[in-house]
Amino acid sequence: MPRGGARVASGPPPDPNALRRNRKSDAAGWRTLPAEGRPGPPPKFPLVDVQPREWDLWRDLWSRPQAVMWEEMGQAYEVALLVRNLSEAEQPGARADVQKVVRQYMDSLGLTVQGMLRNRWKVDQAEPSAPVAEEEQPKKAATPRRRSARDRLRVVDGDGS
Repeated sequence: MPRGGARVASGPPPDPNALRRNRKSDAAGWRTLPAEGRPGPPPKFPLVDVQPREWDLWRDLWSRPQAVMWEEMGQAYEVALLVRNLSEAEQPGARADVQKVVRQYMDSLGLTVQGMLRNRWKVDQAEPSAPVAEEEQPKKAATPRRRSARDRLRVVDGDGS
């Protein structure tokens, strides 16, 4: 059993909205991924003997926002291994170790919330491309915006008054 020291996934994941943003680990910054996903067809499946279900998963995964980063980092084999294991894990009576491997792949490829945070990725929440005209917009009930901790801070005078 390992002793002491940090583990790969130890501690809380990074938070892009944290108040304290001057840590050394923040130097890498956050990467914003396009909400519409990766454009174009998926790359060639790199493993032998692709099954129909694997091909469906492969196409779906390569259309996601995270695929932009996988392509940039050359992670086609990692995604293919996830696809192969995921198609096996979907079967009734799948072994628990295969399901565990799938979860680990999903985390490392940024397909879970924890994985997105650890990879310091966030999806662009841009406005829709075709704005709805003012009169066509449904009326929303006025709900007060929840203030963040940063909004609630105020400057205090140094003389104690």
